[in-house]
Amino acid sequence: MKRIIKLLALAATLAVFVVPTLAQKQECTDDNKGTWYKTFYDNYKGDAAAQKVAYDNAHLYLDSCPADPNDAQAKFMQKFVTAVDEQRRKAKLAKDFDEAVLNKKYADQMRLGKELLGFDADNADINTILGMAGLADASLLNDSAQYARKAIQLIESGKPLKTYPKDQALAYLNWTIGKSQITSAPADAITSLLKAANANSDVKKSMQLYLDLNTAYENGPRAKLSEEYKGKTPNGTETPESKLVLENLNQVIDRQIDALARATAVATNPADKKAAMDALAALYKYRNQGASDANVTELVASVLSKPIPEPPTPISSLPTTTPATTPAGTPATNNGGNGGGAKPVGNNLTNTSNTGGNKTGTGATTGTQTGSSKPAASPTPLTKKPRLNHRRG
Repeated sequence: MKRIIKLLALAATLAVFVVPTLAQKQECTDDNKGTWYKTFYDNYKGDAAAQKVAYDNAHLYLDSCPADPNDAQAKFMQKFVTAVDEQRRKAKLAKDFDEAVLNKKYADQMRLGKELLGFDADNADINTILGMAGLADASLLNDSAQYARKAIQLIESGKPLKTYPKDQALAYLNWTIGKSQITSAPADAITSLLKAANANSDVKKSMQLYLDLNTAYENGPRAKLSEEYKGKTPNGTETPESKLVLENLNQVIDRQIDALARATAVATNPADKKAAMDALAALYKYRNQGASDANVTELVASVLSKPIPEPPTPISSLPTTTPATTPAGTPATNNGGNGGGAKPVGNNLTNTSNTGGNKTGTGATTGTQTGSSKPAASPTPLTKKPRLNHRRG
């Protein structure tokens, strides 16, 4: 079913924006000037057909007579002609933009949308659509993130939004921002991705969102703490300082386990699901010594019924007692540490989303980047009314 969005409220006078068939230049006599101006003046406030007559006569006057800075009639008609030309350009841009959205031409959406925002910089719908384009086309991601920030500001300030339900839009926009930060500012990316995942929308059903969250933890706090741990164990000897770093590192790994479990749980493509499950099992067993495949399966089955964990609060001192063993099927928190004391493996797990791509193929969670699936399309805007089951693509 075709989905065309009408973003600009255009009046019935749009008919005059069709390129008019103008008469050839004529002799610039006082009689002709008087006739052209009177015809223009009698019609410029009328309906579409009348305004076309006014436009044609204004052009006759302006094209046939030499420019005269003292000609007040010419100045008045020029303002009208300029306004019509601008409206015609705006209408053409809006039509082309609608077609780009319908046909999922994301580069065209960005180009045309930028021009349209020249007429209305605070248009929430256009900013929102541009703010999502980068989820489908990684080459647009950085540009798209800027419009996503603007769209969020507009939506949260109360600007009306016609193309998406509010929560759905905010989820996708935060995802765009988070995805753009995975490499450059992974800690900030975690905040934005969690906003997307916790929103009341179908975005939380996307496998790629959780792969992105896993990578943000990998690129940010895990990489930092892993380097810190190595620095505090130069000879491979544990110290109180290194154990404290390890406690904090384990908290981060637990967040990665949760993200991978959610990615596995929501995956619909069998190959993607297997790749996510394999990556999850490897990390889970690395973190929980003696864990079985049954424990991993149990975790996946229950993870969506639990809240998504927030980023861990740094631990500043070692526990004074040894907590009980982690129950089977539940990720360890800060008690056991990487299989009961094994040293952390730097970059144990990565995924392709750290560069802003949308690969979700068989190598998506293992770092092999062998996945062949195409980038997911950005969400299709609504045409009439918000639908809570609205899906991407």
